[in-house]
Amino acid sequence: METKASHWLVTGGGRGLGRAVAIAAARDGGEAVVVARTKAELEEVTETIRRGGGVAHAIAADIADKERTHAIAGEAAALMGSIDVLVHAAATLGPVPLEPVLETPCEDLERALMVNVVGPHRLTKAIVPSMLLRGIGVIVHVSSDAAIVAYPEWGAYGASKAAFELMARTMAAEVASSGVRSLIVDPGEMDTQMHEDALPHADRTLLARPADVAEKILAIVRDGRLGPNGARVVLSHVESW
Repeated sequence: METKASHWLVTGGGRGLGRAVAIAAARDGGEAVVVARTKAELEEVTETIRRGGGVAHAIAADIADKERTHAIAGEAAALMGSIDVLVHAAATLGPVPLEPVLETPCEDLERALMVNVVGPHRLTKAIVPSMLLRGIGVIVHVSSDAAIVAYPEWGAYGASKAAFELMARTMAAEVASSGVRSLIVDPGEMDTQMHEDALPHADRTLLARPADVAEKILAIVRDGRLGPNGARVVLSHVESW
């Protein structure tokens, strides 16, 4: 069953995969609200979308800021009405270079949990009830293989993504009969600033392009058979459409 995907709210939309998803959604005929901390990045992505004939709005906010959560939801609703697709693409690695678990300051772990788990949870709580009332909507949780593989020095990020995934799967079970889908996507290694920060010597020619990954996410959102409720989809295993 194909899902209506007219109104998108994308966190972490100033760069990387979030930016690519917002651009792809708008090119596909959707309207996008882009959330990011950096105003310059927001201006660049919204202007890119508008130059291409799409519709985009910018909200400058830190997803970890408790005081901004309901404001994000309210501003997005005022700008474009009901939200059909919520994409949690905002994330933090913590300080780089990454450190072993025993050397990771508790404050850095706390920040990773706030950005990667608690902030998305708050925003989901603010937005998904309206989806439940309408009986339609998709929440896309952008995760990582670090959620399931114990990579040395990736402890704070990996732990936060593991919690993020379990929350997504639990929510999927809780809304299973509502018409709302909660999906987890593992985009694989991409040519992004975050990847370069973590692994500066990686061969970038071997990394996926965020724009290509974004197109796969659009296809999964549109077609429920490709991403059933609660699914964890490894996008590097998915053919392009």
